[in-house]
Amino acid sequence: MPDPIDLAPLIDHTVLRPEATADEVTKACADARIHGFAAVCVRPDNVGLAARLLAGSRTLPIAVVDFPRGTAPTAAKVDEARRAIAAGAQELDMVVNLAALHARDYSLVLRDIEAVVEAARPRAVKVILETGALSREQKAIGAALANAAGAAFVKTSTGFGPGGATVEDVALLRQVVGAGMGVKASGGIRTAGDARKMIEAGANRIGASASVAIVTGGPGPAGTY
Repeated sequence: MPDPIDLAPLIDHTVLRPEATADEVTKACADARIHGFAAVCVRPDNVGLAARLLAGSRTLPIAVVDFPRGTAPTAAKVDEARRAIAAGAQELDMVVNLAALHARDYSLVLRDIEAVVEAARPRAVKVILETGALSREQKAIGAALANAAGAAFVKTSTGFGPGGATVEDVALLRQVVGAGMGVKASGGIRTAGDARKMIEAGANRIGASASVAIVTGGPGPAGTY
């Protein structure tokens, strides 16, 4: 079994609560530099600060798009994506159009993702499916659409929906997208053991706010994403 610290380069350290302060983002970026996390994932309003604090490091600033509901029109998502990139975002985590996915309007889901992928190019886009709100069939279809649209990753959860990452969902997503696309497990991952289970199931990126606890074995913050 690998050391917990080996997980650090796979972790997107998250600060996504709407009430998160600049001091909390600053601390997250400092922790990311210390531990060597892959990225710091924040809301668009905070990505400029994160980009400045992470400049010169290997840790990427990430912004979420249409978070956490995924209900905005495509044009609004594209505008938010472009503004986040202009502020310094190096990757984007967008929420899938859940209403369209539930309604089987797959052409809209596909066009929505394609538009953000094109706006972000060459930066990676991760598509958040909110797996806790979907049937097994909808999860598989959502993952296939994200893959077809050119996204770099499919991601389980916002951390603000009806459920977080599960081993079963991660394995399903990996099965659907194959080896050529990333799978990010997020939502409710609080320990090194949790993270390892997700990686063994097929995840190659972990989203967590308990990142420091995961790599050090210490206690995580209450209500961690």
